[in-house]
Amino acid sequence: MIKKSYIAIMLVLTMLGTVVTFGQTTAAACPPAEFLGINAWYKGLQDANCGVAMKTNGSADEVRVFVTTIALNVLQAGLAIVAYVTVFFIIKGGFMYMTSAGAQDGMASAKKTITNAIIGLVIAVFAASIVNAIAGAIK
Repeated sequence: MIKKSYIAIMLVLTMLGTVVTFGQTTAAACPPAEFLGINAWYKGLQDANCGVAMKTNGSADEVRVFVTTIALNVLQAGLAIVAYVTVFFIIKGGFMYMTSAGAQDGMASAKKTITNAIIGLVIAVFAASIVNAIAGAIK
C-alpha cells in the first residue's frame, strides 16, 4: 500500500513539474559555439538573432577583425582536434605496451608511440596558448 501511494505522489509531482516547466516562457538563447572543446568557426561573431553578422559599418578594420576571428576559431578548432588525436595515441601506445607480452621490440615501439604522442600534446598545448594570446590581443 505504501508503494502505491508513493508512486501516485511521484506521478502527480512529475505532472505538476511538467505543467509548470512548459508554462514558463524562456528567452531565445543561442546554442553554444563549441562542442567538446572544439570552437565553432563563428564563435564570437553572433548577433542577437543568433546569426553570423559583421558590423554594418563595413570599414577595413572591422573586416580584418571578422576574418581574423574566423581564422583563429578554425585554428583553435584544429588544435583541439590535435589534442584529442594525441590522447588517442597515448591510449594506443599503452594498449600496445600491455599487449606486447614482454617482447622487447613491441615494448620499444609502444614507448616510442607514447613518447611521440606526449611531445605532440605539448606542442599542441603551446600552440593553443599562443593562438589564445593572439586572439586576446586582437580583441
